[in-house]
Order: sequence, then structure tokens, then C-alpha cells
Amino acid sequence: MKFWSPKNVQISVVALITLVGSVSNGNEFTRIFNGKDLAGWSGTKSIWSVEDGAITGVTTKESPLKNNEFLVWDGKVADFEFKAEFRLKGNNNSGVQYRSAQFGEPSAFRVRGYQADIHGKPEFTGMLYDEGGRGIVAQRGQKVRVNKDAKIEVVGNTTEVVSVDLTQWTRIEIQAVGNRLVHKINGKTTVVITDDDEKNRDFEGIIALQVHQGAPMKIQFRNVMIKHIKKPK
Repeated sequence: MKFWSPKNVQISVVALITLVGSVSNGNEFTRIFNGKDLAGWSGTKSIWSVEDGAITGVTTKESPLKNNEFLVWDGKVADFEFKAEFRLKGNNNSGVQYRSAQFGEPSAFRVRGYQADIHGKPEFTGMLYDEGGRGIVAQRGQKVRVNKDAKIEVVGNTTEVVSVDLTQWTRIEIQAVGNRLVHKINGKTTVVITDDDEKNRDFEGIIALQVHQGAPMKIQFRNVMIKHIKKPK
């Protein structure tokens, strides 16, 4: 029979702590914006910059957009969690694209796919919008199932739909695991989606931030972070 000495116990405890630490370190949030410049991101330079430590997208009355444009992160996501803070000025809207795809001319920075919407209308704040595809999939406050034929069924409710002052720093969170998608605004779940529409869904793709065509606007993002649950291939 082998007996454990205090020395052996001490070594085992240290090894266990090391093992636990190595597991947790592989499952933590990582900043994908350095707060100084747009390194690791691509977009139209006349629209996107860094201001007061925040990613900043601005459109003007003098130079209206022909279509929505995006600042594209150079990485990809599969199953993941995303969180950031944003604030929006102007009578317009923005959003966070995920598991999405860029299309058209590379310099056009056009994107299609899942979007966690940033919108002044309470029922649209934090909703799921399929940019360039199915349009509104779930409005704020809805639990939705999309069947294989793209039919959308509201199967329940999340939180009460109330107004949010988007001119103040507001927290947005996204969780995507398999075909289950969850959005949150200021810690409250806005939508829960089960997407069984194999033709129109994607399990991996890019992250991108939107400036919308239309009225002049200013959108800012800070503390932009990703936690990979399952990394893309």
C-alpha cells in the first residue's frame, strides 16, 4: 500500500490548481478591440475610426450611404459568446452581425446573416434580424422556433418590452450554440431562437458592426469581447 506524504499532497494540490487554471484560461473572454486603433478590423476609413477609446462609425448628411456598411473583424466564430457596450446617436440604427458572410466587392464591406439589432424602437432593440435574408426573425420579448421550411413560430416570451436610452452606454450580449441563439440587452434576455432552417442558417462566420444607410448617425462600441465555445474550422 502506498501512503501519501505531506509533500506528495502538496504537489498534488499544486498540480490540480494548475490543471483547473489551464482549463479556465482556455474558456475566457478575449478582447478583440484594443481601444487604440482598428488593428484586426477592416472597413471604410472615412466611416470608421477610434474616438475616446471606442470604435466609432459616423455617417453624414453630405455623404449618404448607398447601402448598409460594416466594420469586419478579421476572425471568425462558430459557437461563442459575445459582449460589448455601445451607444447610438441619430435617428437611425445599427447592429452586431455574427456567423455572417461578406459579399460583393471587398471594398464595399457588405455583409449578410444573423444580426443582433440596435434600434431606437423598443420592440426592435436586441431583436434578431437576418440581414440580406429572412428579415425580422424574432422581435424583442419573443421566444421563436424557425422550422426547416423557414416558417417562424412564436413559442413563448422573454422579458417585458421597455424603452432603453441608447444614447447612454448600453450592454449587448450574444450567445450562439448550435442552432440556439440568445440576445441580451443590459443583462436581460431580449430574444431566444431555435433555428431549424438549414437552408438559411450558418453555424460559423464573421463578426461585423453596422452603420445603416439613411439618416446621419454615430455608433460607438467599447469593451468588445469574444469567448469561443467551439472554434470555427
